[in-house]
Amino acid sequence: MAFRFIHTADWQVGKPFGNVAGDSGAELRTQRIRTVQRIAELAAERQVDAVLVAGDAFDSNEVSERTILRTVEALKPFGGTWVFLPGNHDAALAHSVWTRARNMGLPPNIVIADRPEPLTLCDGRATILPAPLRRRREVTDQTDWFDAATSPDGSCRIGLAHGSVANRLPGKGDAANEIRDDRAERARLCYLALGDWHGALRIAPRTWYAGAPEPDRHKANQSGHVHVVDIDAPGAPERIATMAVGHYAWVQLEIELLGRCDKALEALEGIAQDHRTCVVSLHLKGSLSLAERHRLEAELARWEARVHHLEVDMAALLDDPTPDDLDALDTSGFVRLAVERLKARAQDLADPECESARTALRMVYLDHLRIAGWQGS
Repeated sequence: MAFRFIHTADWQVGKPFGNVAGDSGAELRTQRIRTVQRIAELAAERQVDAVLVAGDAFDSNEVSERTILRTVEALKPFGGTWVFLPGNHDAALAHSVWTRARNMGLPPNIVIADRPEPLTLCDGRATILPAPLRRRREVTDQTDWFDAATSPDGSCRIGLAHGSVANRLPGKGDAANEIRDDRAERARLCYLALGDWHGALRIAPRTWYAGAPEPDRHKANQSGHVHVVDIDAPGAPERIATMAVGHYAWVQLEIELLGRCDKALEALEGIAQDHRTCVVSLHLKGSLSLAERHRLEAELARWEARVHHLEVDMAALLDDPTPDDLDALDTSGFVRLAVERLKARAQDLADPECESARTALRMVYLDHLRIAGWQGS
């Protein structure tokens, strides 16, 4: 019996984005609700049987009632079944976001899978085997019970879990809440729908991460998507359509500058996505003259208005004052003598105060430009 569903996870609605201040942070928070609505609209467009949310629909169990209500409202474009699995951020504690949601009153098409027991959907066409987390970190594999779970003949067995597939995640993936990499085979699953890894990824046979539908970090891991999954019959290979639903693009740039700042400005200009939707992290290293540093800072101030959010790290970008920089100060007497001493220390890499001297020179230079600007106005 065929079954079509959307596999999604890691919405983390209510994420505070404390490092993004003001309106920019507020828009990131609001967009997560809009993206949930986009998933609901996609579910209706693709005429799926259900939407399976593999954990962390909410960022924490302490999200506001308003956030819960707005999330439920965003689900309305799709009137089919929604199955929500508690993850590590919204674990099924005695008092949780899920108990609060139930107390508010939920529509009958919203199912909270907070118990490890089979859920039969669509008159037996699918059996969902959920592995809810009841604490942030479980010490045993919560999918163990799948192997012996029963399901109606001809029903598509679909596992729903949140955690790390043992020894399979790229790089240094978190090993919390481990899941066997052969669980789909051992439990005779047509598909194992996973959450926790924030990128779309096939991690093992019939085993997929959906990734976060709305990106929230500077990592190139295929976030911003959901999977539309077709299972034609038990034992048939899954057919996956990975659909983009995310709005914001989190872009990370690492640039080395040698004397001029053009390379950094060209990298910003070369961002392929709509600049207004970009959350940019710019890491700069190398060295610039004081004049080029001043130019860079002025250009970055303009870029702050062009992108959604710009975070700049210049800790590894050194000041390298040129003779022209120092001549531009046009000082005499005691100030000139102090500048010459700072210059000497700034150029002496063996001097422990070298970096402090460079910073002081830059401050003198910028103060001079400000004073010159006032006098010229």
